[in-house]
Amino acid sequence: MQTPNERTEWVIIMNTVLYLSANGAVHETRAYTQADITQLVHNQSLQCLTSADRQFDFWFSPAPRGCQHRINRTATELLMATTTFTARSVPLLRGTIVVATHDADGDLDGLSWMQLDLLARHNRTVSAHDERIINRRIARDERLLHRARKTPVPPKPQRNDSYAHVR
Repeated sequence: MQTPNERTEWVIIMNTVLYLSANGAVHETRAYTQADITQLVHNQSLQCLTSADRQFDFWFSPAPRGCQHRINRTATELLMATTTFTARSVPLLRGTIVVATHDADGDLDGLSWMQLDLLARHNRTVSAHDERIINRRIARDERLLHRARKTPVPPKPQRNDSYAHVR
């Protein structure tokens, strides 16, 4: 509650957001500003995708090619369930993902209990067929990453000593 002497710009609103870790755990946490979200996803070039109904924002840090961040299956499936992406086209999100919403001005806003319930309902719409497709894509991605790590380092060029006998 705001007291009569308190200025509106001094009121700091805590926003409820979902923190989706790559190991599958989902936590409800608080964020005051976009800077807090940046810290939650480890301060790396924050990017955002928005759901088809423009109600949910998926905040993430893109993993560079060859990066070892685990694919966040929960976040990937939830992004697919709330957008027009298919199981074949949804981006495989990596690492920590924060799901929040925004107000009419585009500023960070907290998820209401109705929105949290809606996210849970969306998540239950992912079919077994979609899960199999995503599982295959994740397995393929992991195989490619594993192969890339196993690729031997090219040998150092050997010194050409064929002219060593010439004086």
